[in-house]
Amino acid sequence: MQIVILALVFLSVTGLALLAVLKINRREALKQRLNQLGITQGETQKPIADANKWQAKIVKVVGPMARLSAPKEGWEASLLRAQFIQAGLRESGWPVLFFSAKTLLALVLPGLLVSYQGFSSVALTRNILILLLLLAAIGYYLPNVLLSTRVRSRKRELTEALPDALDLMTVCVEAGLGLDAALNRAASEISLRSEALSEELGLVALELRMGMKRERALRNLALRSGVDDMSSFVAMLVQSDRFGTNVADALRVQAETMRTHRRLRAEETAAKIPLKLLFPLIFFIFPSLMLVLMGPAMLGIYRTLLPSLGGSR
Repeated sequence: MQIVILALVFLSVTGLALLAVLKINRREALKQRLNQLGITQGETQKPIADANKWQAKIVKVVGPMARLSAPKEGWEASLLRAQFIQAGLRESGWPVLFFSAKTLLALVLPGLLVSYQGFSSVALTRNILILLLLLAAIGYYLPNVLLSTRVRSRKRELTEALPDALDLMTVCVEAGLGLDAALNRAASEISLRSEALSEELGLVALELRMGMKRERALRNLALRSGVDDMSSFVAMLVQSDRFGTNVADALRVQAETMRTHRRLRAEETAAKIPLKLLFPLIFFIFPSLMLVLMGPAMLGIYRTLLPSLGGSR
């Protein structure tokens, strides 16, 4: 009876705690959404300016370290520069921070090993040298891995949010707005769904206001994003503009196609779940389950059957 009472008390406290956490999270999410809707332009520019000041200070401090790992020439036309653009890191300070991190990590990780072992007790054996080189290589290539991860995450975000932006553009075009105004409107409205896509469309609208040709601005959008769906969207807009077809119908068909692709990708990911769960099930869950199921039977055999067999002898 005492165990039952304790279990009921535990379940009651746990349930109340979960309800309180869910209620608090819901209020925080609602407050954050209302703040995003009611925020002014001056309030958004102030944190950005503060972040730029801190970034400039950090770049000034670690700038000399970047020269040790930065390439001498050909940096602007390299694949790494394209990865920075696709990751949304377009400020001039990000490459300096990137190469500084490569240099510092390549020196700090082996230094930590040496300091952990002790400067006097470290013998330059073959294993220690291999470990030091391995740590230096890990520290040198770790920023590349992080940059590639950010690029993949941003591409996935752009791919998932692009059909919603096309729906907004379709509504704007059918309401009587031009394509340039529809791009600007979609860039402002899609920010609650995807900041990355809002930034990319905002850059297109800015280039159009600066006088750049629409085809060139759209091509730049495809190059900056590096997403296949974005490239097909840009090709569709360029062909519609060139041949004078109905933009609203083309946007509707493109949005439906991309939405179908998004659903197929989700179904493909869901189909991979059983295969991904197979190895944890075999190596971790199944042995524990067999131990729980077969453990009492084996203990019963050990306690009853084996003594009787020994007595019969």
